[in-house]
Amino acid sequence: MLRLGFDAKRIFHNSTGLGNYGRDLVRILAEYYPQNRYFLYNPKPARVHRLQLTPAMTERRPTGFLMRRFPALWRSRGILKDLKRDGIRVFHGLSAELPAGISRTGIASVVTIHDLIFLRFPELYKPIDRWIYRQKFLRAVREADTVVAISRQTKRDIMKFGGVAGEKIRVIYQGCHPVFKEQLSGDFLQQVRSKYGLPETFLLQVGTVEPRKNLMNVLRALRDLPYALVVVGRLTDYGRKAVKYVHDQGMENRIFFLHGLDLKELAALYRLARVSIYPSMFEGFGIPIIESLYAGTPVITNARGVFPEAAGPGGIYVDDVQNPGELGRKIRLAMETDISDYSRKGREYVRRFDDEVLAGQWMELYRELANK
Repeated sequence: MLRLGFDAKRIFHNSTGLGNYGRDLVRILAEYYPQNRYFLYNPKPARVHRLQLTPAMTERRPTGFLMRRFPALWRSRGILKDLKRDGIRVFHGLSAELPAGISRTGIASVVTIHDLIFLRFPELYKPIDRWIYRQKFLRAVREADTVVAISRQTKRDIMKFGGVAGEKIRVIYQGCHPVFKEQLSGDFLQQVRSKYGLPETFLLQVGTVEPRKNLMNVLRALRDLPYALVVVGRLTDYGRKAVKYVHDQGMENRIFFLHGLDLKELAALYRLARVSIYPSMFEGFGIPIIESLYAGTPVITNARGVFPEAAGPGGIYVDDVQNPGELGRKIRLAMETDISDYSRKGREYVRRFDDEVLAGQWMELYRELANK
């Protein structure tokens, strides 16, 4: 039996992104390896309650007046005493952070690096945020016994920006919530279609509506095409500009902006869509791609960077995602020709992201570190 510790801040406080990553990882570990103990170190009372704790999981919170009063101090340093008390063999920093000094405790450690977008696109971040993220990243990869990248693209970036030797980095992909793999009834699919007033045929774009996700170029591509688009994601200032563009171009009857969906409804949208589109300029991985492939829905996406890793033969690739003309040609291809082969190949390819496969890769790593 292994006693494994996890930095669980995001698990209990983030409803998307890094929170989903941590919850899915702990969930599949407890499902496939319930004989182990999984200690979840949470600095503050939970705001997000999306992980169903099993007998194999234990939540830990700071003890003592000082650590309860200053939870950030506990998470960055004070936690080391608790890890020793709990007999932790391996500690996992799930979001590019590790407690300072863990390399001197005898407790093995692994840190996940999701992406280094703050270094690739510094203009998207405030200078102080870039500095903080960079310091945390450099300290974590220095302290860790093993660094895990969520894609080969991220591994290359860690080597480039962090000066980390390739042999210290292991690539383990991330999966997605099981609801995207479930069979949904035809009645439920039609309920979702009716609830949101969606047409029979549409494209689907999922993700926060921000500049990097490149929605404006999709809208420009669709301006002179007859197809409908459903956009699911939180609107930023960029997103509000996109809404204004839709209004100015008279496209309101075929561009739908949705929010507040639950995961089952989102899974239904993937199945209802003719094709999904993920034209992001850069990502560490791209979870909406594999969510779409599990639904059997091919993805129009970037031919460069990480995207071919995620989509494989289920991808319809665009060489220049900032070119509305090229996006438009690929959209027309997907909407007007037989894409069933992409769907079949995508379903086969996405099995490499199955829970059992990923859980096995993680357990192999944890055992290696525990036995060093």
